[in-house]
Amino acid sequence: MAGSAPVVGIACDRRMIGDHAYHLAGEKYIDAVRDGVGAIPFLIPVLNPPLTTAELLEHFDGLLFTGSSSNVAPHHYGGHPPRERTLLDEARDAVTLPLMRAAETAAVPMLSICRGFQEMNVAFGGTLHQHLQEVEGYADHSVGDRKRSLEKQYGPVHDVRVAHGGVLERLLPGVDSFQVNSLHSQGIDRLAPPLRVEASAPDGAIEAVSMDRAKAFLFGVQWHPEWRHAENPISRAIFSAFGDAVRQYAKRRDGPHGG
Repeated sequence: MAGSAPVVGIACDRRMIGDHAYHLAGEKYIDAVRDGVGAIPFLIPVLNPPLTTAELLEHFDGLLFTGSSSNVAPHHYGGHPPRERTLLDEARDAVTLPLMRAAETAAVPMLSICRGFQEMNVAFGGTLHQHLQEVEGYADHSVGDRKRSLEKQYGPVHDVRVAHGGVLERLLPGVDSFQVNSLHSQGIDRLAPPLRVEASAPDGAIEAVSMDRAKAFLFGVQWHPEWRHAENPISRAIFSAFGDAVRQYAKRRDGPHGG
């Protein structure tokens, strides 16, 4: 309906709780879509068989791909088998990877965070380090001994340096570097060919990406801007830019038949 708030789809995780499967999304992401993006959050179930990309894209003005405790299954990028007890979510993979590719083709705005950032790299042809802290030259980006406190988990851990000429530099004029939280053990190994680096950690780990050829807003970050997003000017800038793109897409979509 013309004039109504745009809708952003949030891909769920699939978890077994007892004997039953649940489709889950963290409230912090839902809040960030409602309050930071200014859109209606709508949770996308990761069913088997999955809903088709055409069915999904018909209803959304933007897509948010969240962080998760699960990893992208390594067979999607030719990686070695995961270690025992590694949490995977093949149901989510089956939805998000093709959905990202279809959304890029359809010019639907996308913002990807943590696992979503890694999914974005895999979806467009890149690979991942499954245990970044064990790769020579990289620091430990995982939660480590910070896990006992949310404040420590999501507190700033390291700097990221903004790459020149990209989306992030335009969003943050005059900002060369800033601090981010860090709660990941996986990281980008080979960058997907169509993606470009937007920011990097001091050890060279890629922390943000975009796509030069993208028809709409397409941006991914390894950190968690959704955590207390309203208190952080970097987070506010990212969600605001995503919101602008979502509203522009909604206006184009409603144009031929809207009020």
